[in-house]
Amino acid sequence: MRSSLRQVLAVAATAAAVVMAKPYQIRGVTSPIFHYYLQPSPQDPTMPVMGPEASSQYFNIASGAIQSANSSAYLTVGTDSTSYKTLKLSPSGGAATAPGWALEGDTIITGTSSTWGRQLNFLVCKLSTGGDYWQVYLQTGSAVPAGRTCSNYQSLHLPCLC
Repeated sequence: MRSSLRQVLAVAATAAAVVMAKPYQIRGVTSPIFHYYLQPSPQDPTMPVMGPEASSQYFNIASGAIQSANSSAYLTVGTDSTSYKTLKLSPSGGAATAPGWALEGDTIITGTSSTWGRQLNFLVCKLSTGGDYWQVYLQTGSAVPAGRTCSNYQSLHLPCLC
């Protein structure tokens, strides 16, 4: 029995390592961002948005950081005083400024040791600049920006790891 448990754990650890071994798209799974993908805004390459798959980027997730395989930018979190925290694609700073991203299954979260503790909710707000793009925020509460079309309590995922 103990040997079987070790084998299962070894296989699980190998599967987790495989997840980190190559870049993946990061996608939304519920409306209004169902099957939209993380990418820089066409108007501002430092603003992460959810948009069409055709323009999506691929990301490496390792050592508490999410880094674009396309641009090498890191996904970082702002210091906003609101419960929604601005995300940014930062070209420098690297893992040292990364917020402690982690995976829970295929779900993107901030790890328990991050500044925000374990968070898995995101807020998305429609961009008014045209196109079908939604700005992404880390959500640590329930507030939303006034005067914008937003959807709260979204989650971001890797493709099915079935």
